[in-house]
This record gives sequence, C-alpha cells and structure tokens, in this order.
Amino acid sequence: MNIQVISAEKDVVELTIDNLTVAEVLRVYLYQAGADFAAWRREHPSKPLIFRIQSKDKPVKKVVAEAVSLIEKDCDKLVAALKK
Repeated sequence: MNIQVISAEKDVVELTIDNLTVAEVLRVYLYQAGADFAAWRREHPSKPLIFRIQSKDKPVKKVVAEAVSLIEKDCDKLVAALKK
C-alpha cells in the first residue's frame, strides 16, 4: 500500500492512497472519530485515490490517529470472536 501526503494544514489534509478498501474503511471510522469531512475520489481506475480529511474541532492528525485506534480495537474484537 502506498500513501503520500499531497498537502497538510492544521484542519485539512489531502493524500493519495492506492487501496480502495483501506480508504473506505478509514473514511467510515474518521467520521466516528470526529472528522467534519472525509471523502475520496478517483480520476481513473488506474490512478490512486485522492483522499481529503477536514476537522475543525481537532487537528486532523489526531482524528486520523483516533480512527486508526478504533479500527485496531474492532479488528482485535473480531479476532477474539473468531478464536472462540
């Protein structure tokens, strides 16, 4: 998976990501973590996604960290349930 930051400011970050599944999962969890806006677009299927994240209340880096933490917790719960 390849991720590159296009632009980064306090309340807006744009990045490219080449994995649609990861982008969509991250988008859903970003809203749970408090992002005001999280969306991706793709100009063409052969090109990477452009992902935009906005947050006015918290820094975007903190919102992304919280979203990743939520993903990890849910994955741990899933693994624990499958072990039973």
